[in-house]
Amino acid sequence: MEEDVNVRKKAELILGGGVRLPEGFVFPFRVSRSTAGPGAGSSSAVFSFYGHRVKKSISYDSGEFVLIENDGILSMTRGGEPFLDEVRIEPVVYHSPEQAFFNIDQRCMYHCAFCVSPLLGKELNKRLTDNDIVRMTKEAIGKQKVVSVSLTSGVADSVDKTVDRFVSCVSKLRKEFPELPIGVEPYVSKKEHVRALKEAGATEIKLNIQSPNRKIFEKACPDLDYDRIIELLLYSVNVFGPGMVTSNMIFGMGETDEEIEDMFEFFCSRGIIPTVRSIHINSTNSSALRSTIGEQPAVDAERIMRLARMQKRKLAEYGLDTRNCHTMCIECGCCDIVPFRDI
Repeated sequence: MEEDVNVRKKAELILGGGVRLPEGFVFPFRVSRSTAGPGAGSSSAVFSFYGHRVKKSISYDSGEFVLIENDGILSMTRGGEPFLDEVRIEPVVYHSPEQAFFNIDQRCMYHCAFCVSPLLGKELNKRLTDNDIVRMTKEAIGKQKVVSVSLTSGVADSVDKTVDRFVSCVSKLRKEFPELPIGVEPYVSKKEHVRALKEAGATEIKLNIQSPNRKIFEKACPDLDYDRIIELLLYSVNVFGPGMVTSNMIFGMGETDEEIEDMFEFFCSRGIIPTVRSIHINSTNSSALRSTIGEQPAVDAERIMRLARMQKRKLAEYGLDTRNCHTMCIECGCCDIVPFRDI
């Protein structure tokens, strides 16, 4: 089926290297430079095709994929062979298409092996104030389509101080934009944090379990509390409502499909939407990953597609739908195969 072909191409783009641009190519939109997520630290752009979109690092010098411009029509090749016959470049609001997604502070006192945000150069730490974020959101809304605002952050000083910063920013955003969905991706350590974020005006919350395998989690995230994250995810459903709570799992760190499926069942049966993302290994995190989880087989497109279909079946079984989410990674959709949106 054509749909399956395009989903596979998205999976291959997610797993593949960067995109080489034609000499002299001028972007029609501002180029993104992320401080969070798989593309943290690199210049990137969002490429869309047949209803799918992927954010890829870009360069004029090299790339596994090559962007071709011919009479104003863009296409993409791979290894000299046609890959996408037509592709568009989508504008990024902040970090994400159609979404003002801000990293409050890339610094973090925790040491998760896969995370590169706290390892980026100090010059990339924007240190945005609440007023900066409100102003930038307002300016973006005046220029382009903005469907939501989302906030993420490392934990620079303490969990309490970081949550206070989230609450302060969400409160100002909610006052300025009373109807706009606001998503938060904090690290929380107590129920009061969850309640404070909801009361401030957040509509969706994302608390990441990172791995369905406790032993892998303890190796990759030695400073975090697995049981506490689970407890607060379950509590968050009571506060935010079923389908308004999400949690990310990174695969490719040694876990099995069966362990992921078990976590899908556990989360979905309790009103939590699980998301799954392939491990992103680069020069910044490769050493830490090797020393904590060892060498692991490379993730392939088949596994990405298989897990996405499994995820969709389990969501449907419990009446959950990603199309009801309007913030953060599900709404962006650039780094994952998203059920009900891509497949």
